[in-house]
Amino acid sequence: MEKITETFLLEMASPKTKTLEQIKTLKLSRLGLKCKDLPVKLLSRLQSLESWDLCGNRIEELPRGLALPTLRSLDLSDNKMEDVTTLDSLTSLEELKLEGNIYITVNDEYKLMVLLPKLKMYNGKDISSRADHVRHTSRNILHNRVVAIWDTKFGLLDTNTLKKVDDMEREFVTTAQCSIQFGRNSTKDYTRWRVGILAKEYLRSLLQRNEESDKGQEPINAKKNNGINSPVKRKQAPVLLHQDLQLTPRKKARGDACSSSAKDTPGLLLLTPQKTGPAGAIRASPRKAAAPQLAASPAVRAKTPRKSLAEQPQPKEESGRPKLRATGDQGHATSTGTPIDVEGSPSKRSCVRPQRVQLKPLHVLQCHSKRNSPEDFSTQLWACVFQPLPHSGRDTSWGRLAATCGGDSLCLIDCETGRMMRKYKVPGEEFFTLGWSTVQMSRENGAPARPCSILAAGGKRGLVKLIHLQANVAYGEFRASRKALAILQFSPRQGNLLFTGAYDNKITLWDIGGVDSQYNYKASQLMVLECSSTPLHLRLPPGSPDTQLLAATDSGLHCFNTQLNPGSMKRTAEMEITFPIYEQKDKDPRYHCIDGLGFLTDDIVASKCYLQPSIYLWSWGKTRGQSRVKKSGGVAAVLLAELQWATTDVPYLALSTCPEEAYLVCGDHSGRLWTYSLHNLLPAHNHQPGELVPPTEVLEWPAPLMKASSPVGGPSINSVAMGQGLSYLVALSDKNMVVVWKREDSS
Repeated sequence: MEKITETFLLEMASPKTKTLEQIKTLKLSRLGLKCKDLPVKLLSRLQSLESWDLCGNRIEELPRGLALPTLRSLDLSDNKMEDVTTLDSLTSLEELKLEGNIYITVNDEYKLMVLLPKLKMYNGKDISSRADHVRHTSRNILHNRVVAIWDTKFGLLDTNTLKKVDDMEREFVTTAQCSIQFGRNSTKDYTRWRVGILAKEYLRSLLQRNEESDKGQEPINAKKNNGINSPVKRKQAPVLLHQDLQLTPRKKARGDACSSSAKDTPGLLLLTPQKTGPAGAIRASPRKAAAPQLAASPAVRAKTPRKSLAEQPQPKEESGRPKLRATGDQGHATSTGTPIDVEGSPSKRSCVRPQRVQLKPLHVLQCHSKRNSPEDFSTQLWACVFQPLPHSGRDTSWGRLAATCGGDSLCLIDCETGRMMRKYKVPGEEFFTLGWSTVQMSRENGAPARPCSILAAGGKRGLVKLIHLQANVAYGEFRASRKALAILQFSPRQGNLLFTGAYDNKITLWDIGGVDSQYNYKASQLMVLECSSTPLHLRLPPGSPDTQLLAATDSGLHCFNTQLNPGSMKRTAEMEITFPIYEQKDKDPRYHCIDGLGFLTDDIVASKCYLQPSIYLWSWGKTRGQSRVKKSGGVAAVLLAELQWATTDVPYLALSTCPEEAYLVCGDHSGRLWTYSLHNLLPAHNHQPGELVPPTEVLEWPAPLMKASSPVGGPSINSVAMGQGLSYLVALSDKNMVVVWKREDSS
């Protein structure tokens, strides 16, 4: 390896110059360099350097204090980078390449967006929109939650001694990092890091104000000075500290599937008694005021659950219940057929009251707990699927079995009995998504192949796990991406075709084939679809599942052509589908995040953005038939209706549809389920702009009880799934609770 000297740098520069201060392009690739080989004093003389190639070396981090004020492009591909915070001095950097650094995670990518305020291109991809969201929108949300932590748990600033300030800072930072959750667990490391920085900044600002005020003034009250009242996303009891997530690469581990009897089912919580009104509306149990650390909503005392919202008196603040808002963010279960206008009174147009499905909570399970601990209320659960229709009628358990994922485990649950039938665990993995399908299993001696029901799951490692649940065999895995997997979607017509969406902004179509009697299989890549951001949900139109795909992403809703032909296997979106909220919030990229998507019929689609207090229903056929805008390639969604939903800033609360029952359900940030029976609405298609269709019923959080403890407060409902015929509904929370609801027929 050549030593870095002034003469060597001049030789490697392009174009050639006589002084270091004039060098604009420098190539030091594949020289075996390490951090210690980069002389800071000498390199800091490169005051005109704009492009620097350091790929193919052995650099773990850049040396501290490196000042390169004009550097615009840096290539660190194929190194051994571990600590990206050492790049914080390169504030003019616009393009960065870190491909081939196996220790770099999605957390590091988010950190870079914060540390490098001008970064636009990362690994050859334009990240401007996502970076702007991380730098500003996410920052504001986290800042508000940091302020809320200070207001509720600290409040007064004691600056009598420096030691007290240091202790207070340490305690404040630790409390904020343990209490605040944001986004998926795959970015927990980034969130802790960002919250730590924001907490220190906020405390310093309070100290500065305190110093500027008169000595005789009382200590500063953060709440009084700032007036911040933004809701904390997911309140946790103070004792429930979130464990650090290790994101360094680990050795591959085989998952062990195990059976579980009913009595061994862990974390089966007790439901508080539920009373039903005349129409069977479920009301939440009263919650004790003696448990302020839990985010429990107040008791509900609605006399007539089916009463129209407009007929109900406005609750008083003294009652402890939140006031009704125009968005339908009520504090109780309600069944109504009267739309609410922006002032809270009934609008002039009314609709026929839809048929109500009666659901009651049946079981609450903590089957994904770390080390089977009943005290684990921090593991977030992300996806649930019901067993698909069997090929024969011999499976008596069909319709009752649901698979769930979260943390390092997958669970198979019998919804009727509450038993955990199987559990599949991979230490070090974190599962975000799963799918259930049927492939063909070949047999020996020329016997005909038979259907084989399999489960596929993926998460932060980028691997797809394949499991034959009936035989209790985890028979294979394949790498679908170098980044974490966000979503899996099987084709409903060809069970061996699997779409995977990953954090590298790519959707890949795989043929996983069938299996033989020895569980040999082969997965092959068929197609790659390029997205502008992370795909969150994938849906295949029921009328054309072999040729088209809808992808809901962090930056919008896109349509792809997925027809298999000899043409290019790398494709971009054919068109983007836009919504009215884009025009109202054009400069805010958060409103382009589509975090809920589902088909109600072959033509009617439901979609949502978490910042909008409503859910759009729109026509797929009419939207697709429109002419595209030449400049953007987008088309405006043809709206059919707009459903009233909760007001929240919590992302990734997915909706679910049951086409055969014309039913839609979406959870919110406080444990409630907003349900919509749309039998009467769908045929009308007479949406009027600005009119909101209220929910059929808002099911309250059932407030389960731990033994000898207070009710567990309402969590965010990350995902909902409905079984065939809506016989069961499963809701997954961010507090490690699986809630099973059962349908009850009217008497």
